[in-house]
Amino acid sequence: MKMYADRRLACTYLFPAVILVLVFIYYPAVLNIFYSLYRWSAFSEKKIYVGMHYYNRLFKDPVFYVALKNNVLYAVISIVFQVGFGLIIAAILEEKFMRRFQAFFRTVYFSPAVISLTVVGLLWQLIYNSNIGIVNAFLKLIGLGNYAQDWLGSSKTAIYAVIAVSQWQYTGYIMILFLVAIQKIPYELYEAAMIDGANRLQMFFNVTVPQVKEMILVCTTITIIGAFKVFDEVYVMTAGGPGRSSEVLATYLYRSAFRNDEMGYAAAIAFVIFIITFVLSFLQIKLFRTGADA
Repeated sequence: MKMYADRRLACTYLFPAVILVLVFIYYPAVLNIFYSLYRWSAFSEKKIYVGMHYYNRLFKDPVFYVALKNNVLYAVISIVFQVGFGLIIAAILEEKFMRRFQAFFRTVYFSPAVISLTVVGLLWQLIYNSNIGIVNAFLKLIGLGNYAQDWLGSSKTAIYAVIAVSQWQYTGYIMILFLVAIQKIPYELYEAAMIDGANRLQMFFNVTVPQVKEMILVCTTITIIGAFKVFDEVYVMTAGGPGRSSEVLATYLYRSAFRNDEMGYAAAIAFVIFIITFVLSFLQIKLFRTGADA
């Protein structure tokens, strides 16, 4: 009887959360699929059923593949820098000789993560500016003036310039997660490794990395999903330009919906983004079974 009462009490507390999830997550997702099957405008209530037309168009659209490629590029570079360098920096800060300075460096590296994305975008627009930006000024100062260029105005460099900003902003956040994981590692493991004659590099690869593998998988998943949902940095700094060279899926969605007024097509793009992020989350939960350390 008591078990039944406990279950009923648990369900009572869970019910409001379940309702909120259904109303604000699953219902909009299902509604988005419905909208993607119709041609409609934000300024008209009339909807014309077109079936899978927008999906067929999407997978034949060259801009879609440019955007998808940029998102994949975003994800790969972010894994290398945010996860890779975040782990290395965290390991260095946990060394005995760095612990007295750890609070200072934690603040320095984490601060960019709490700055508004709009502010970050505008700030880096000035930094990259070909006339007054410090990037070109620094290149000229060290004798590399031939490499100075309009970083956000060139189709060859725009997406890389935007991706670099994200690495600057979020590597510190990932570093903090790794710091928490590293601090949970029993020091006896390092002592045993030192007795066996292992150096710092060997201890990093044979003790630290295996012990934080759960957090590595969590951070990798967070980074990949964030890379496929990125919008603010790209929109503020380049708006997908020049041309469509720095377009990502989210900015293409925005352009389709609010500039071209093709709401059905935008809904189809949104569904693709949802599927990508959902699949990645599902793989993380079911295959890697991570998340406890996060």
